[in-house]
Amino acid sequence: MRDVTRRGVLAGALAVPALGSGSRAQEPWPAGAGIVRLIVPFPAGGSVDAVARLVQPGLQQRLGATVLVENQPGSSGSAATGRVAKGTPDGSTWVFVFDTHAVNPFMQQLPFDTARDLEPVMLIGTAPNVLATHPSKPYRTAADVIAAAKAKPDGITYATIGTGSLGHLTMVRFARQAGVKLTHVPYRGGGPAMNDALAGHVELIIGSAALINPQLEGKALRPVVQFGATRVASANLKDVPTAGESGMPGLESVAWWGVFAPGKTPPAMIERFNRDLKASLADERANRVLKDSQQIEIRAGAPAELQRFLENEMKVWGAVVRDNNIKADS
Repeated sequence: MRDVTRRGVLAGALAVPALGSGSRAQEPWPAGAGIVRLIVPFPAGGSVDAVARLVQPGLQQRLGATVLVENQPGSSGSAATGRVAKGTPDGSTWVFVFDTHAVNPFMQQLPFDTARDLEPVMLIGTAPNVLATHPSKPYRTAADVIAAAKAKPDGITYATIGTGSLGHLTMVRFARQAGVKLTHVPYRGGGPAMNDALAGHVELIIGSAALINPQLEGKALRPVVQFGATRVASANLKDVPTAGESGMPGLESVAWWGVFAPGKTPPAMIERFNRDLKASLADERANRVLKDSQQIEIRAGAPAELQRFLENEMKVWGAVVRDNNIKADS
């Protein structure tokens, strides 16, 4: 059953002030599109849901149409994304995806072609994946983790949001590059994984900065290494070295958020939605929440940027899945 809701997922995040006169929609959205639905293929409360709800008020005013957020979770985001891919290209349906979008084709038998059956709209932003640990654990650097793994093969556990997640694939690369063995503990989402990490039941947890950062603020977790090309400038991560700085060149991994439309959606409609979405991301409150709370580097580029980015992500992570024979139940 679809979960149609206007509930906020971040305290106060949706209390967006009225847009200035210069932000009003220039022309009404095509009447034939009816209600505009922002499909979130994950449960409410996650980062994709937060992004969609933050831009919903701005999009609604700029498009001049009723805009709803619908949560349709299942199959790491692929179930609802597949329905959008085969949907009517009339501007009524848009899907907000997470980084699993680039991995799903290699982990599942999808009823749609990820690269061909969806029209790219916008790469909203990226955030580095971060490896962290409970303060009671001894790991402070990547070198500490590697040394412990060499001393105790398969004895060092790490939590992720699930098998085939970008966190999982990143740690597969980490272990292979370091020449060690680590034990993967997959969970059904960030909440359960974080609960066990906070309780010290696993040695490490890897997730996007959006997931990890709130726990760093209260010192509930300690960061070990971040996987962006450069360090995040926030107070909690500015002193945390990247994998490259930790002697693992080329090991980069970023969570990302993007928007796609059904295949064959008219280019003019995509251009308009892209423009109004970019303006909505620039609204003061949405911009601040995404940058400060979610640690997202807003990209808000043209559709072609998302297309290039997706192609590269599929190339990199598809190879990791194939080379390491990773299966959905591994």
